[in-house]
Amino acid sequence: MSFDDAPKPPMTADELRLLSELIYDHCGILVREDLRFLLERRLWARMRALDLPDFLTYYRYLRFDPGRRAELEAAVEALTTNETYFFREPHQLKAFREELLPLRVNERARVRRLRLWSAGCSTGEEAYTLAMLVLESGLFGGWEIEVFGSDISRKVLAAARKGVYSRNALRETPPQMVERYFTADAGRWAVKDEARSLVSFGHLNLIDEHMVAMLARFDVVFCRNVMIYLDLPARRRVLKSFHGRLWPGGYLLLGHSESLIHVTADYELVHLKNDLVYRKPLLAI
Repeated sequence: MSFDDAPKPPMTADELRLLSELIYDHCGILVREDLRFLLERRLWARMRALDLPDFLTYYRYLRFDPGRRAELEAAVEALTTNETYFFREPHQLKAFREELLPLRVNERARVRRLRLWSAGCSTGEEAYTLAMLVLESGLFGGWEIEVFGSDISRKVLAAARKGVYSRNALRETPPQMVERYFTADAGRWAVKDEARSLVSFGHLNLIDEHMVAMLARFDVVFCRNVMIYLDLPARRRVLKSFHGRLWPGGYLLLGHSESLIHVTADYELVHLKNDLVYRKPLLAI
């Protein structure tokens, strides 16, 4: 019987523990017992690609094989969900454009530089959305603008750099924005250079505090619906890293289901007209 015909081996409790600990140490994602079936199904494809017969052998590969780092990235990529679209969570984006950007214009007028970070950018829709909103604001003529998108998945970053999307990714995009910032070609939509030129992408594991510390400082960090995959200690590590990379007075925007209550006291909660956001205190280092 060929490997392709072989039945999928069950994952034992010990194998679940070993693989979960390895994944958690790598990127902070916590795989609970109730996600065993998901782990089995998604890692089985990786095992077939490597011609490995069971999960314990796969664990040993991830621990000791010379190709373990690349395969660990592939395993995490198989486990994470990367579905997103342009102009997601419009109330928060309205607050960003109409309230936060004017604030940063005044606060950063001397240096005339604006840096934004889409942390966990997936296929790039959020990063390009931020670039479009900055352009639409009309506030930053002559400024140095940079939107940085990072993700742990190299596969989604490759798609982000291409900047070409299906109609589904534009389902919440206002028609006038589609007309201004996209070029249609054979049922696909490509981001125009005006927005693309402001955006760059890089591979980054948010749990890697040393790599994050090498980034320049940012005015606003978007990290929406990323920390829901992390346990409390991992969230605190990531939030500490964000705090170190924000300018004093800079803003952190999370997903609407996420909160810093009982997580960290390093940020101030700011009540805007359109949303609630977090800010690094002005007197913080």
